[in-house]
Amino acid sequence: MKIFVYSYREFDEAQYFQQFAEEFGIDLGFTTEDPAPENAELAAGYEYLSIITTKIDAALMQRFHDLGVKMISTRTIGYDHVDLDAAKRLGMHVSNVSYSPECVADYTVMLMLMSIRKMKRIMQREELNDFSLPGIQGREMPDMTVGVLGTGRIGRAVIRDLTGFGCRIYAYDKYEDDDVREHAEYADLDAIFRECDIITLHMPLLKDNRHIIGADAIAKMKDGVVLINTARGGLIDTKALIEGIESGKVGAAGLDVIEDEFGMYYFDRKSDVLAKRDLYILRGFPNVTVTPHMAFYTDRSVSDMVRNSLLSCICRETGKEDPWRVL
Repeated sequence: MKIFVYSYREFDEAQYFQQFAEEFGIDLGFTTEDPAPENAELAAGYEYLSIITTKIDAALMQRFHDLGVKMISTRTIGYDHVDLDAAKRLGMHVSNVSYSPECVADYTVMLMLMSIRKMKRIMQREELNDFSLPGIQGREMPDMTVGVLGTGRIGRAVIRDLTGFGCRIYAYDKYEDDDVREHAEYADLDAIFRECDIITLHMPLLKDNRHIIGADAIAKMKDGVVLINTARGGLIDTKALIEGIESGKVGAAGLDVIEDEFGMYYFDRKSDVLAKRDLYILRGFPNVTVTPHMAFYTDRSVSDMVRNSLLSCICRETGKEDPWRVL
């Protein structure tokens, strides 16, 4: 079968694409460019596409459909960058991928520790040979009550890791998991907002949970609450977060994702003036750590993402059940 790959990264993905294409007998086409109307023609003759986080809007979906594309697989867990309504209307299939949850779980705990130990400010001072102590006294994890919003594979891995620190753990999910109850107590959002010192997000971004952390939610939280987001930027209302940090309500934040990050991350933009005012504001706070959507980025996860994207297309082509099917 034939699969065309957009946003093909030669420095990390290439070895896995070549390995799995040979293993699965795939005729692979690829470009390092992101999918766009200007290069959609490259997909002519291919029924299956593999993409990453570039937006596929209704117009681009229509263009691919007209070229004979039947399915788009995104090499990411999240799929909010793909217009599912347009795909459904056109009869096109969409899938995502899964990868080891350990990469994001590890990164999440790292951001928690960096936040409560004020690591950003410590590292900034060290660069200037400022070895003073005032302002960098931290807190300890066993004293923290942590709320985990979303108990899918990643959320469960975070909860498992947190048990080693002796934290009290609350969890929230529409679909509760019996295994989670061994280590955490399920609670409603209001209880989590009220009781937790740290709140970490592990949900997909859907229409009904956009800005689940907004001004009203932040107002209910403990003074000095720590917010961690390694899921999707749209889960937090950035304006409300900035106001919460400025007022002192939010004591620290560790953000691997932010709103409106498309077209920015994974490119060298150091000489560009970015129209991302909120990003500059967030990075300017001494108690906010912002990283460029890197929580997933390990050797194992990249291999999983490539492999599972190709396998999803193969499942569709051969009529087998596709565990990564979205639409």
